[in-house]
Amino acid sequence: MNGFAVKDCNDTSVIKSLFTEYSQIKGAESCFVSFDKELADLESFYRGGALFVGYEGELPVACIAIKKINDHTCEAKRLFIKPEYRGKGYARIMLNTMLSRARELGFSEVTFTTKPSVMQIGYGLYKRMGFEELSEKDGTVSMRMELNK
Repeated sequence: MNGFAVKDCNDTSVIKSLFTEYSQIKGAESCFVSFDKELADLESFYRGGALFVGYEGELPVACIAIKKINDHTCEAKRLFIKPEYRGKGYARIMLNTMLSRARELGFSEVTFTTKPSVMQIGYGLYKRMGFEELSEKDGTVSMRMELNK
């Protein structure tokens, strides 16, 4: 994990590029409903939440976002590590950063959806980190974690 750092996103073009690369993963298409609307106004879409970019050195290689659902619940979205940077533990670092910020923002629950058939390694990580599976429909799994303050 040489020189990996997670930072608040202060350049939306960087996160748009990462989100767009993520959207092109074969099998993940259904995760990107209303994607154009999301990209067009990231600040509004993620208001009350956060956008993070993970850097290896100066290169943006990872992202994750927090979307406010209500005062108690947020949704983790868009966890993505560029393929050539996977296997270095960056996903866990990104998730832990997101969970810490969600607590700081006062949320008591984090939810998200994933497609285990497309994101098998991520799905296993979520379970190991304590996310519980709520439901499954058409290959998409809803998960949640209660946050301890």
